[in-house]
Amino acid sequence: MASLKEKFMTKIGPMRERVQKLNKEFGNVVVDDVNIGQIIGGMRDIRSMFWVISDLDPQEGIRFRGYTIPDLQAKLPKAPGGSEPMPEGIFYFLLTGELPTYDDCVSVTEEWRKRSALPAHLIKTMEAVPTDTHPMTQFAMAILALQRDSKFTAKYRAGMSKGDYWDPMFEDVMDLLAKLPEIAARIYRRAYKGGHYIAPDPKLDWAANQAHMLGLDKPEFYDLMRLYLVIHSDHEGGNVSAHTCHLVGSALSDAYYSMSAAMDGLAGPLHGLANQEVLRWIMDVMKDLGGVPTKEQLHKYLWDTLKSGKVIPGYGHAVLRKTDPRYVAQREFALKHLPNYDMFRVVSDIYEVAPKILIEQGKAKNPWPNVDAHSGVLLYYYGITEYDIYTVFFGVSRAMGILAQLIWSRALGLAIERPKSVLIEWLEEQAKKAPAPAK
Repeated sequence: MASLKEKFMTKIGPMRERVQKLNKEFGNVVVDDVNIGQIIGGMRDIRSMFWVISDLDPQEGIRFRGYTIPDLQAKLPKAPGGSEPMPEGIFYFLLTGELPTYDDCVSVTEEWRKRSALPAHLIKTMEAVPTDTHPMTQFAMAILALQRDSKFTAKYRAGMSKGDYWDPMFEDVMDLLAKLPEIAARIYRRAYKGGHYIAPDPKLDWAANQAHMLGLDKPEFYDLMRLYLVIHSDHEGGNVSAHTCHLVGSALSDAYYSMSAAMDGLAGPLHGLANQEVLRWIMDVMKDLGGVPTKEQLHKYLWDTLKSGKVIPGYGHAVLRKTDPRYVAQREFALKHLPNYDMFRVVSDIYEVAPKILIEQGKAKNPWPNVDAHSGVLLYYYGITEYDIYTVFFGVSRAMGILAQLIWSRALGLAIERPKSVLIEWLEEQAKKAPAPAK
């Protein structure tokens, strides 16, 4: 059986040829128009990034190399006794484009296990950070501290062919992914459990081992971790964490620089931090309304929220115009394992009430829930009540997608990212040249 690295090597040549042909023969073909609103509004929907591994369609949702989340839940291998796909399988699939066998997943598990030991210098750095430092700050710092061991940086300094850049990048990515679950668990145990660490279990897969090191040895929670890490693994290239990793990596920064920077972006309340913001809000709803409210109470509460100038957290998405498939996957998990949990009942009722209100209000482009509207409730139910840690778990997952793309970026020799910025005077001149708007 070919190793993951050997399998990836067979994919590089054909993909390089496709990219080079497109660039050489059709590089001047115009594919999109840009308006002033998009330039001012954060480059929204401007097609300007090349991404190999996933695509986000406003109406269909995320597709990983053409497959939906339900497709992958059915097709990716599962750990013995588990019902959710293994993250090792999604990484293999994102990198190679081929659905792995169970043995392929086991080989990735074993490869990550061999690389998983945290170096002494990293542990020393992590122990020096104040325990009340936000977990995402600790996470980004820990990743950056590993940079001293970068194989890509060492090989680049020694001199190497551009065509081989992907090789030490692959090694750095595998080294980093192997260590992320224990880094996340150590941050959690140090910040919230008095620094009482739990050693990894060599018999467990990557996601189950993270659950074990957190202190939650429950088969159901193993499966939740597998599901959580798979569905958050990639969301095309334009989101802040993915775009940041791509941008920093395009300067030939190694995986550690690129991933640490990406996590700084993920920590923003408009991106990965949103999951804890939603959970706090749901808890406020229950506090204000005295427990599980009726739908009539929710209806009034949500309207009052909107009329006060606030938003309904977890509803709406920059791209999606339907219910986030990641929300649906988590809802199905909750219906199976915790249908009567009070907080889930509130989440479920909001799902029935909120979209109708947002449609009636008429301001939201997307009245449906996104992934953040659900994920925190599941983690809270199983005992991870310290919600500042949630985005760290998101980061462990997102690393698989953005780092798989980083390997591809080096394999294809993608250029440094350098968009053109414009002054307001230039925009005003363009506006003068435009036809008068219809009345």
